[in-house]
Amino acid sequence: MVHDILQQRVLPELDISNTAFWTGGQDGVLRIERCKRCGAYIHPPTGRCPACHSTDVAPTPVSGNGIVYSFTVNHQQWVPDQAPYIIVLVDLDEGVPDAPIRLTSNLVGTDAADVTIGMPVEVFFLHCDNVWLPQFHARRTA
Repeated sequence: MVHDILQQRVLPELDISNTAFWTGGQDGVLRIERCKRCGAYIHPPTGRCPACHSTDVAPTPVSGNGIVYSFTVNHQQWVPDQAPYIIVLVDLDEGVPDAPIRLTSNLVGTDAADVTIGMPVEVFFLHCDNVWLPQFHARRTA
């Protein structure tokens, strides 16, 4: 079913500023652009720091752990036999309250009734063509 959804999805067009983000999943690492001058994280990647305006930015590995900031359940059936799916806004652990690193993605492997704001999640990647799409599932506890 997930593969059917991906076949209907328009994939991102890679460019110099976003390639590290969309291909990081190849080695299982989520990379977020970060300013080398002031340390601010930049997402979506733009090649320029919005805080200090430096162009000295680089993709930086992050943990891929975060919490559900918000979510919605999509019930529109875009693909035949497609079950509802969960769209999440995830705040990554590396962010800070006044500067969150927030990703829009899908939450997989969790019933919609079990999703909560603040739920701990972790990234995994779905490979499709030349990109690795960051997706999330409930964080496994030790």
